Amino acid sequence: MNTGKTLFAQLMEFLPWDTFYRIVNRYRGDYRVRTFRCSEQLRVMAFAQMTYRESLRDIEACLTSQTQKLYHMGISSAVCRSTLADANEMRDWRIYAELAQRLIAQARKLYVGESLAVDLDNTVYALDSTTIDLCLSMFPWANFRTAKAAVKLHTLLDIRGAIPSFIHISDGKLHDVNVLDMLMLEAGAFYVMDRAYLDFQRLYTVHQAGSFFVTRAKSNLDARRVYSAPVDRRTGVVCDQLIVLNGHYSRLSYPEQLRRIRFKVPETGKTLIFLSNNKTLPALTICALYKSRWEVEQFFRWIKQNLCIKSVGDIENRPKTDIGDSPKTGQEAHYGVVLTV
Repeated sequence: MNTGKTLFAQLMEFLPWDTFYRIVNRYRGDYRVRTFRCSEQLRVMAFAQMTYRESLRDIEACLTSQTQKLYHMGISSAVCRSTLADANEMRDWRIYAELAQRLIAQARKLYVGESLAVDLDNTVYALDSTTIDLCLSMFPWANFRTAKAAVKLHTLLDIRGAIPSFIHISDGKLHDVNVLDMLMLEAGAFYVMDRAYLDFQRLYTVHQAGSFFVTRAKSNLDARRVYSAPVDRRTGVVCDQLIVLNGHYSRLSYPEQLRRIRFKVPETGKTLIFLSNNKTLPALTICALYKSRWEVEQFFRWIKQNLCIKSVGDIENRPKTDIGDSPKTGQEAHYGVVLTV
């Protein structure tokens, strides 16, 4: 007879439970709770994600069928779906968000020495969002379209280790550029983003914070060339220029010079135009930084393939709790990196 701990219990031991209990006390998560405490809610929801449960009824049936093993998993007894639904609705999702931030901070320390695709010591972040379609009848609060509901997952991903350092969940109508106002900008770091974040006033805020950005220019960009640096067109770089904006309001929003790099992709022949406030890195390095933005797309792919939030609750707090307490499988599983809002 096996008397050792279950694999699930061993995984849960990597979580900093003392820190979690302090967070629960701060938000009074267990206030007037008799049996189903926040620690059990975390274990139950983590178990549901790891075993790909598809609904509250599925979670209840799975746990009820293995009641003799629940104690060894850290769960006192089987959980009714109504109890779990009430906990997901009433418990403060910030408990799991703060726990996730603590775990992310620990995880990032493990990847400090990891090399990037480019020779760069600075921190590189990729900023993007993805839309998760939902059923309008089940998620009436998630406004998106007349006959469809959706939430947007806005993510700032640290390229070293592919670890999210910031996640914000909104309804599907929030424009991506608004997320720039929510970021705690890090001096010296690079923020790589697509054209959806091209707002010169907000980009100038990034510049004033001592940070660097790399983004793509829109086709209607109104600017004039100030200086052209010599380039080797055999590398794919067509031009490397310093520009100033011509539009009255654009020039007021970003009064300083920008760097514009035109790059022709050898494989497809497509021409891409990049904008940056960094004037020292080689042009090919700027292009390679934008290419590294693909890491955040891979992260979104993992989210949509592995995270079950469409059929386990119909209230606004539910997806935030679900994304907030889900351990990521793979290389981050052993130290319990979780996703957060």
